[in-house]
Amino acid sequence: MIKYAICGNIASGKSTTECILKKHGYDVLDTDFVCHNILDTNNDIKELFKNYDIFVNGLISREKLGKIVFSDNILKKKLENIMHPIVRREIEKFFNDNSDKSKLFVSIPLLFEANMQDLFDKIIFVYANDDIRLKRLIERNNYSSEYAKIRMDSQMSQEEKIKQCDIIIYNNSSIVDLESQILKLVV
Repeated sequence: MIKYAICGNIASGKSTTECILKKHGYDVLDTDFVCHNILDTNNDIKELFKNYDIFVNGLISREKLGKIVFSDNILKKKLENIMHPIVRREIEKFFNDNSDKSKLFVSIPLLFEANMQDLFDKIIFVYANDDIRLKRLIERNNYSSEYAKIRMDSQMSQEEKIKQCDIIIYNNSSIVDLESQILKLVV
């Protein structure tokens, strides 16, 4: 089995890459989805943020949480210390549960920040120019330009990450071009 990580900075096209792989019959674990479930169910996180106005109908609002942790590195680190070990276990479970497959893919935006490279045989980086990512982020999430830049700047630079990746997919044009690259490089 070849274990692929799909990473890329915010609004680079990881979700579209996931969809393309699924369309072609590959199993993909979306760690963003895993993280959403952790936020909804983990009592340690609820306790950590109990004094913050981030709860909506008893659940943590990811939007409100994001605004807090992306402006407070100490809280961000505490959150990561709870979440990253759980995400690691979920990835390992995904590999174990699908051990009969020849290729498995895990979409993990914070691969390097979470230091989980050791789980994978190959690392795919989805790259998009910063101006394109900024535009996508503003349109997709309805962020202000300033907040979108804060979110982008909170991640390790694309250039630093590319140096540690095996496969680079450029997502600066169309979905057709993206799919063509994916099929040539990984499938």
